Amino acid sequence: MSQNYEFYNTRAKEAAAEAAKATLDNVRERALRSETAWREMADRALQMEQEREVAKEEREKRQAEAAELAAAQTAAEPEAVAG
Repeated sequence: MSQNYEFYNTRAKEAAAEAAKATLDNVRERALRSETAWREMADRALQMEQEREVAKEEREKRQAEAAELAAAQTAAEPEAVAG
């Protein structure tokens, strides 16, 4: 997991703890809104990290396929010249 996710998740937990300890309604509501916002940011950060991982895997796959194609073309070139 990324640092951003950990940061946002930690802030959300802190806001939840603040809401649980609050004695005033407006303070509790503010902390709950804050928790919601931090959790949304954490979810987005986690989603972006997962999307980056998928993109990285696809990029590596394309690079491996291109390397195989280049190797096959290189191996076929001497045969074409000899023939």
